[in-house]
Amino acid sequence: MFNENRGVSVATLTNEELNNIDKYFRACNYLSAGQLYLLDNPLLKRPLEATDIKAKIVGHWGTVPGQNFIYTHLNRVINKYDLNMIYVSGPGHGGNAMVANTYLEGTYTEFYPNITQDEEGLKKLFKQFSFPGGISSHVAPETPGSINEGGELGYSLSHALGAVLDNPDLIVACVVGDGEAETGPLATSWNINKFINPKTDGAVLPILHLNGFKIANPTILSRISKQELDCLFKGYGWLPYYVEGSDPLAMHEAMATVMDNVVLKIKEIQDTYRNGNTQRQLWPMIVLRTPKGWTGPKEFDGKQIEGSFRAHQVPIAISDEDSIKLLEDWLRSYHPEELFDENGKILDSISSLAPKGDRRMGANPHANGGLLLKELRIPDFRNYALDFNNPGEIMAQDMMELGKFIRDVIAYNPDNFRLFGPDEALSNRLNYAFDKTNRQWDLPIASPDEYLSPSGRIIDSMLSEHLCEGALEGYLLTGRHGFMHSYEAFIRIVDSMASQHAKWLKVTKQLPWRRPISSLNYILTSHIWQQDHNGYTHQDPGFLNHLVTKKADITRMYLPPDTNCLLSCFNHCIQTKNYINVIVASKHPTYQWLTMDQAIKHCTEGIGIWTWASNDKNVEPDIVMACCGDTPTLETLAAVKILREKLPEIKIRVVNVVDLMRLQSNLEHPHGLKDSEYDAIFTKDKPIIFAFHGYPDLIHQLTYKRCNKNLHVHGYKEEGTITTPFDMRVQNEIDRFHLVMDALKYLPSVENKSSFVYQMCQDKLVEHKQYIMEHGIDLEEIRNWKW
Repeated sequence: MFNENRGVSVATLTNEELNNIDKYFRACNYLSAGQLYLLDNPLLKRPLEATDIKAKIVGHWGTVPGQNFIYTHLNRVINKYDLNMIYVSGPGHGGNAMVANTYLEGTYTEFYPNITQDEEGLKKLFKQFSFPGGISSHVAPETPGSINEGGELGYSLSHALGAVLDNPDLIVACVVGDGEAETGPLATSWNINKFINPKTDGAVLPILHLNGFKIANPTILSRISKQELDCLFKGYGWLPYYVEGSDPLAMHEAMATVMDNVVLKIKEIQDTYRNGNTQRQLWPMIVLRTPKGWTGPKEFDGKQIEGSFRAHQVPIAISDEDSIKLLEDWLRSYHPEELFDENGKILDSISSLAPKGDRRMGANPHANGGLLLKELRIPDFRNYALDFNNPGEIMAQDMMELGKFIRDVIAYNPDNFRLFGPDEALSNRLNYAFDKTNRQWDLPIASPDEYLSPSGRIIDSMLSEHLCEGALEGYLLTGRHGFMHSYEAFIRIVDSMASQHAKWLKVTKQLPWRRPISSLNYILTSHIWQQDHNGYTHQDPGFLNHLVTKKADITRMYLPPDTNCLLSCFNHCIQTKNYINVIVASKHPTYQWLTMDQAIKHCTEGIGIWTWASNDKNVEPDIVMACCGDTPTLETLAAVKILREKLPEIKIRVVNVVDLMRLQSNLEHPHGLKDSEYDAIFTKDKPIIFAFHGYPDLIHQLTYKRCNKNLHVHGYKEEGTITTPFDMRVQNEIDRFHLVMDALKYLPSVENKSSFVYQMCQDKLVEHKQYIMEHGIDLEEIRNWKW
C-alpha cells in the first residue's frame, strides 16, 4: 500500500494493464533468476537436472526483483507521458535486473546480436552472467543504458545530478539501495536538489529501495519510523511518496498511481519555474519498501530467505536433488509458459509494453554520451600568453592567468562546459571565470554572498569532493565537457571514484558501440609546496602515485612549470577523449620561464633540455639537473645558478619534465620515451639530480628499467608544518642548497673546490633557520632571488 497521506481513491490501471504489467514483471524476474543459475534448459521444457545448472553460482538476487518492478513501471510512464528518461542503478550487484530489462525491450540484442530473442539466445544470456568470459554480476559499461558502475556504492545520485545539468527535458530515475544510502558519498548527495535549476536542467527522481538488509545486517533507513524517514527527506528538500507491500498485484496498482503523481509533480515544478515563478519547491521522490529477494524462495534449509539478509546473494545453494527441485519450483512460479512462445521469444503482448526506439532506457543516447558529444568551441589559448623577453624576468599567478582562458571557454560553450570543485574556485584563483558566470545555487541568496545564482556554469557551493566528482562524471558520461579543480591533498578523497572511472573507460574502449566521451580532467593546485600556512594536513601529492597504477592508455599527468605551459596543457586536455588527465599547477606568484612559442614546443614534447639554463652545449655534461613541477623547477634553477657561479668549469645539463609519463618506457606507456631518446637526454651514466614535485619513489618507479641508474631523486618526504614556503622545501631537502650539496657528492672532478661550496650551503641553511625563527619570513635573498 502506498502512503495514506497521499493515497488514491480510484484505480489507475485497467485489469488488462494490470495483468500485462504483472506478466512483464514476472518475465524480468524469470530472466534475472535464470541468469543467476542456468546453463541450459532455459524454458524449463523438461525437469531441471544438475547439468542444467552452473557449477559455481556467483551473483546477487536480493535487490533484483525490486529493480525489475521499478523498471517495469518506469516503462509505463515513459509511454504514457512520452518521457526522455534514463535509469541509474545504485544498489550495485544486481546487474542481472538491468540486463533482463534491456533484453526484454530489445536493446540488448541490438548491441549484442549473438544474444538472440529465442531459446538459443536465452541460453547464451543465462550462461554469460557472472561466468568466465561473460559479463559481471553488477551493472557495468557493457550494460546498455548504464552510466553508473555498480561495482562500488555511493555515486548514483551525484551521477544523476551531472546527467540532468543542461538537459532540461531529461529525467534520471535513480534507484538508491538502502545499503548504498549508508555510504558517505550517497548520504551527502541528497543535497543535489539545491543545484538543479528547473528552468534549464532536467529532473532527478530518486527511488529509495528499502528492502531491509545488507549482506548480513539490517539497513538503518529501513528500521527508523516512517515519521522519522519522512522528516529526514523533507528536511533534505524531497517530498516522499511511499509504495509498500509484498502482494505484486496490489503493489502494481500502488506504484502506477505514485508514478503518475511524481511525473505530474515534476512537470508542475518545471512548468511553474519556466513560467517565471521561481519559488523553490520540494522535488518528489519515491520510497519503495519490498521484501529482500521478493518473489523468491521463502525458505531454504530451514531458514527464512525472502525478507531476510539471506536473500542478498544466492538464495539457494545447489547441492542435491532437493535443492534442484526447490530451484525448479521457484523458477516455475513465474510461469514461463505464459511469457515466452515455443521458440523462446517473449510474447508480443508483453514486449509491446516496452517503449520504442530511443525512448527505451537501454537505448537512450544520454546513456551513451559520446553519441551526443559536440566538440568544444575554444578560443586561441595563445592569445592569453604572458609576454616577456628573458626567463625568470616576471612573476605571475599561473591559475589566475588560466582563469582568463577558462572564462572565455565558458562564454564560447554556454551549455556544455562546466567547472566542478568543493568551495574552492576563488581559493584556487579561478577568479576571472566569474566575469562570465556564477555558482549555480537554488537556495536563498543573502546580501554578503558573491557569485550565486539559480543558473551558472560553476558547481562549487557544496563542500563535498564526492558530490563534485560524481556530478562531473555524470556530466561527461552524458556527452558534455568539464573539469574538476581541487586542493591537491584533498583530491585523495575521490581516489576510489577516479579508479572506478578509469575502469569504466578501460572497458568502454573495448565496446565499439560505446562512443568516446570527453576526458575526466583534474587541476590540482594549492599543492604541497604552497601549504606553508595550512601545514602538514594539507600536504599529499599521492594522487599521482595512485593514477600511475591505472592502465597506461587511460592516464596522463602534466606538471607545467609556468603559466604559458599551463595554458598549453589545459588547452590540450579539454579536447581529449577517454582519458583521465591530471594537471598540477601553481596558484601563487611564481617565476615565468618560457615564452608561449617555447611552451608549446616544450609541452608538445613533454620533456626537454633547457638550453638557456645549461652550459653543456657540444660537450658531454658532468651532471644532469632535472626537475618536474613548478617549485622543483625554481629550486633546480637556483641550484644551477649557484653551481655555475661557484664552479663554472662544471658542465651542467638542465632537463625539465612536463609530461610525467615521458619518463616511463614507450613499451609501458604511449607517452614514454624510447630508451635511445631517454639516454640522449639523461645520458647513460652521468649523475642525475632530480627534483620532483611529489614522492621520490614515483620517479624511481617510472625509470627503474632505464639504463642510467645514477639517479638521485629529491621530493616530498612527509616533512613540514606551519612554516615559511622556503622552509617547506628545506625540510624536504628539495631546496637549492640541498640540491647543490647532493650534486657535489657525484662530481669527483671538483672535489678540492667543492668543500667551500658545500660549507657555504650548510651555512646558508643554518642562517635560514635562525632568520625564519626570528622574523617569520624567508631570507631576503630567497624572497628576491633572480635567475
